[in-house]
Amino acid sequence: MSGPAGLDAPPGRAIPGTGGPARGTLRFAALGDSLTEGIGDPVPGGWRGWAALLAEGLGSGERDVEFRNFAVAGSLSGDVRDHQAAAAAAFRPDIASVVVGVNDTLRRSFDIRLLAGRLDEICAQLAAGGAVILTACLPDPGTALGLPAPLRHPLARRQRAVNAVVHALSARYDAVHLHAADRTWVQDRSLWSVDRLHPAERGHRKLAAGFHRLLADRDLAPGAPPGAEPQQPPPTRAAAARWLVTQGTGWLARRSTDLLPQLLALAASEIRHRAGGTSGQLDARAEQTLLEALADITHAPSLRGAVPRARMEG
Repeated sequence: MSGPAGLDAPPGRAIPGTGGPARGTLRFAALGDSLTEGIGDPVPGGWRGWAALLAEGLGSGERDVEFRNFAVAGSLSGDVRDHQAAAAAAFRPDIASVVVGVNDTLRRSFDIRLLAGRLDEICAQLAAGGAVILTACLPDPGTALGLPAPLRHPLARRQRAVNAVVHALSARYDAVHLHAADRTWVQDRSLWSVDRLHPAERGHRKLAAGFHRLLADRDLAPGAPPGAEPQQPPPTRAAAARWLVTQGTGWLARRSTDLLPQLLALAASEIRHRAGGTSGQLDARAEQTLLEALADITHAPSLRGAVPRARMEG
């Protein structure tokens, strides 16, 4: 099992706790950014995260699971397409998760049509090998961070577009889709780490349990679902403050040079349109661009292999 530091095991070996010798091995590849890498769910030696937790419930006494986590913190959709997808496809996974897009919304270069095309390429490459694809729609970062409305609304508009594309591609590729964008995720602080952008262990466990339930509907998760309660003690206030100073400020600094100038301009536009009663123009413009993105992926050829149809949630 390959993944974050401290979680590696020789290829072809069962995940600990999945039982004895297997008649076959299920391969699970995880692609994405820091969410899938496991940030927010620390274990001795590194990060774990929802994908590793899910992998533990995919095996049984008759089947081993080989898990590889290709996700890298900070990845954009283009990074996943250019660097992770080929490596994951070469692994020939039976199940592959593709959860990415939030970082794209935090860039001034955000383009929903480009993002839709990249996600389509990623899914097509994995589906061509017969993988069952896992997807998720997620809360917008502005709401998670509790930003004021003029800053929050532009990010929410972007994330809604990303989620709409993910929904469309989930249907296109018969993906197992987890809806994790509702406000209950943001409002439950026990699900979030100190940075308010990444799930805490409880949040990672909830994501893993949600995917496990949907995969069990396909008879692809015979193992026990991940437990809901954290096994690691929550960070102390001192540890949380230390993380914010040493890593959280670095995250903010890296993005400030890219996003902040444009985000301020978007906020100014938001305020100006709101004052003039023309906020609907911003929504209409975003909706039109989204429709164009959805048309692009609808008209593109599909490489979907023959797999059972997934249950869609959300």
